[in-house]
Amino acid sequence: MIKKMNEYLQPTLIINSDHPEVLAFAKKHSGNSNQPEKQAVELYYAVRDSIRYDPYTLNLSIEQARASATLKAGRSWCVPKAALLAACCRAVGIFARVGFADVKNHLSTERMREAMTTDIFYWHGYTSIFLNGKWVKATPAFNIELCQRFQLKPLEFDGKNDSLFHSFDLKGGKHMEYVNDRGEYSDVPLQEIRATFARYYPQTSQWEEEKNDFDADVEKETRKG
Repeated sequence: MIKKMNEYLQPTLIINSDHPEVLAFAKKHSGNSNQPEKQAVELYYAVRDSIRYDPYTLNLSIEQARASATLKAGRSWCVPKAALLAACCRAVGIFARVGFADVKNHLSTERMREAMTTDIFYWHGYTSIFLNGKWVKATPAFNIELCQRFQLKPLEFDGKNDSLFHSFDLKGGKHMEYVNDRGEYSDVPLQEIRATFARYYPQTSQWEEEKNDFDADVEKETRKG
């Protein structure tokens, strides 16, 4: 059991918690408390809001998926953001891993719908953090500004309860539904994610090359509503 738990403290290929910039970010944003619960909460909000959510940055290379690369870019999608939060937790001595689920997501843009041809987001990423003797789920994907644009309640995290996406937005419309649990891992299973995306989202491989502007598309999308 101890050996298994130690996996969730160690740096990995993607969750590179020993990278100098990750260590510095974690130290800066973990707060003044020495209590893991409070540190994890502070790190959650730092990752949620200082790294902008941008699915058009989708890149499944090892180099771009790493926590340090996400930190440097300042924007990313749900999986690298979850990996970054896990890396920050490990950097301050908190057990953390990454978890995944397939979800029906109703926050999207016209370009995303055209490319994905489905409302199911496969391998949606979150962070699982070991606090007070139990694993607690935290989802740092959507930054607060994006939530405000789409009239969603920002997802909060208290270090005690699972923080997963709300089922409804502020208008009562459906926001997100979990349809399949893919489990939790010590590192991001990139090979498996690549295989799924190649099968279901072949067109999204062009997003980064096309240099699409997610913020501009969000503006267009929210103006419709």
